[in-house]
Amino acid sequence: MVRLTNILEKVKGYHPRADTDLINKAYVYASRMHDGQMRKSGDDYFIHPVSVADIIADMQLDASSVCAALLHDVVEDCEVSLPEVKTVFGEEVAFLVDGVTKLGKVNFASREDRQAESFRKMLVAMARDIRVLLVKLADRLDNMRTLEHMSTPAQERIARETIEIYAPLAGRLGIQWLKAELE
Repeated sequence: MVRLTNILEKVKGYHPRADTDLINKAYVYASRMHDGQMRKSGDDYFIHPVSVADIIADMQLDASSVCAALLHDVVEDCEVSLPEVKTVFGEEVAFLVDGVTKLGKVNFASREDRQAESFRKMLVAMARDIRVLLVKLADRLDNMRTLEHMSTPAQERIARETIEIYAPLAGRLGIQWLKAELE
């Protein structure tokens, strides 16, 4: 499992003056919010946001992006509101988290309608800040790495989305290693 110290060392390596206190704060906060949650694999859920943050650090993104990676599921999966994220971590981190967060308690006629609206939301946010897409791509990559724990229909749906949407986006951004692993 990736540790916070690994992520902080990576970030300091490419951005010596990065706000590592903010990253540490996001790590502790996300750990507390995800406490007791499990992945379908049976692993502690918190492994996922830490892995996503590690991928973001590999991309050499800023501290706000690493924080957003750590916090990307707290609004969606925990009892945390976006205004709370904004109060605790600031507007920039909250914007990134919001851009990655799937639509919540809105009723849609179908899964496809919900998915289309979630993509629309992400694309609008991405137009303002490409880091939204980079966090989403890192999230998808980590989910693909653990896909074997999902049902066969879910595996097929997620793999199809990845091949049709996420891998081409990574390619268009020139992140060939990410595109290759997503494929």
